[in-house]
Amino acid sequence: MKNRIKEFREKGNISQGRLAELCKVSRQTINAIENNKYDPSLQLAFDLASNLGVTIDELFQPYSEE
Repeated sequence: MKNRIKEFREKGNISQGRLAELCKVSRQTINAIENNKYDPSLQLAFDLASNLGVTIDELFQPYSEE
């Protein structure tokens, strides 16, 4: 699943470390999610969306078939 975490995080001027603190995970976890190497749990997805001020639908998008 493609995500826009990095895009929204940078728009909000939030570092990976700060987002990790807000979501109570490691910076490495945020990095892995941004690089599509790790799929977050549903709770973490809600936490990410909440802390970035967006909806889960805005944050995660299914891969398009191109």
